[in-house]
Amino acid sequence: MRQLAKVGRIDRDKGMQGDGFEWAVHEAIVGGEEAVMGPVAAALAAASPRFRDMGKPTSLLFGYERAKYLGFLEATVAAAGHEAVLLPDGRGHPFAFGPWVSVAAKGATAEESLADRIKKVWKTDIFLSDEDEIRYAAATIKSNHRLLEAGAGLRVGIVPSATDLKPGTRRRDGLWLAVLPDRTGFMGLFHDGFQAVAEAMDTLGKMPRGKYYAKPSVAGQKLQMQLEKYPTARVVDVVDALNEIAQQNLIGVSHKLVSVEAPDWLVLKEKAPRVIAPRPSFEPL
Repeated sequence: MRQLAKVGRIDRDKGMQGDGFEWAVHEAIVGGEEAVMGPVAAALAAASPRFRDMGKPTSLLFGYERAKYLGFLEATVAAAGHEAVLLPDGRGHPFAFGPWVSVAAKGATAEESLADRIKKVWKTDIFLSDEDEIRYAAATIKSNHRLLEAGAGLRVGIVPSATDLKPGTRRRDGLWLAVLPDRTGFMGLFHDGFQAVAEAMDTLGKMPRGKYYAKPSVAGQKLQMQLEKYPTARVVDVVDALNEIAQQNLIGVSHKLVSVEAPDWLVLKEKAPRVIAPRPSFEPL
């Protein structure tokens, strides 16, 4: 952690928050975070009639910047499956996923080799699909909607709301936008978490402190203090610990069926109906 804090200058690398936002959106979809799933599902349904009856969206991480790393591209194509297709805008047959995504992984230089209807698909951050995971739509993610770049092959844009962009779903520049609410819900959690980790990295790397008034919440400060206790821990161990304390499987709901044939001794007085909710069960902390 201390070595990473020396190298990763958050104040200098202005794109780090945007990269973190891409991963956060992907993880939120994979984890079933409703605050993200709802707007993304609405944008997908508007982008293609193929997705109008889906249960929930799924996400396949891409990004040509990552495709250069050993095994990443192969894993992406394998996860999609050999039957997967890429849905471009407009009418016409879809494209085979694997061969075209492999070309798109070359980045901007791939444009001359890509078909006209998917010229800009190399800008994809994640591929969205439904539970069948056969048809995919390319999505671009930006932490600032003013930096969105549309193009042939890109179908969905995922951005946080802003002073000039309300939450919801809308069409703009050829993209169906899924605008996530800010400041409550998912965006508030992301900003608070990013600020907490940034503060901890500045401490471990002995970097100049940020503005005194830009602080995470009390919960974020507790997380920051905990991270600062482990300067010699391996980064992967810290990530595993963060996943554990997220406690995504903390609450489970169990259902029990009862007989509809009431015994003779059971007599119920007629009263106003009450709403009976499933009783939650908690996994050990």
